[in-house]
Amino acid sequence: MKTLSQTWFAEGYIDFELKKYTLLAYLQEIHKEFTQNKLYPQLSDIIFHHNNILHFKHNKEMLQEQFPKRFTGVNIDKLQLLYEKIVEDDEMMKELEDIIAYAVNLMNSTIKSGAEIYEFVEDKLNIAPVGIIPLENREGYFFLCNGSHHQTYVYQYRLSIFEKHDEKYRSIKTSFIAQWKRNIVHTFEHIKTELIRSRKDLPNPAVYCIETGLSFPLEETLLPVAKRSLVKYITGNAA
Repeated sequence: MKTLSQTWFAEGYIDFELKKYTLLAYLQEIHKEFTQNKLYPQLSDIIFHHNNILHFKHNKEMLQEQFPKRFTGVNIDKLQLLYEKIVEDDEMMKELEDIIAYAVNLMNSTIKSGAEIYEFVEDKLNIAPVGIIPLENREGYFFLCNGSHHQTYVYQYRLSIFEKHDEKYRSIKTSFIAQWKRNIVHTFEHIKTELIRSRKDLPNPAVYCIETGLSFPLEETLLPVAKRSLVKYITGNAA
């Protein structure tokens, strides 16, 4: 997939038409993936670039004090803007503003398209516990079933809580365990029993099944949406 650098809009020759076609080529690749219901990493990538360019835009007051300078990079961890001085050029500043305004508008539209696909997939998921869920459910397994395929993908998960800007967030880490062919013998309960028997590190795990009647790309769409949906499900039931 065609990618953009962190500072694509202010690198090299700052020309509206040049940056326009750079952006359009990138978005064309994003939409191509979206038409195949492939969301990731495309959706998270464009959200990153959208937020990055908004950060630049919202620091316009600081830029006007220090500009003209050539934007050379972003330290994402510290959110510091780094610049390299060049000769004063009001016309270049106006060109950069036009590029940013154009990019934000198109990126908003593309993100909306991706969000609609995400919401459609999420709406088609059914999450249910397998057996009794223990009080400690921050670690366990989930079974993922994709459409009419007679396969059950088994993942181990671990939820963690971290704080950012005085707010609490939940994240999920997963690892693929095995793939089972579903039949009258290999039920969800049977798979759970086998996991407990063979994996002694979790003697009383929380286990959930996540099913959908439709078929979606597993790695690019179904798995990432299922993971986020499971976090919401566990968090909602714990509230």
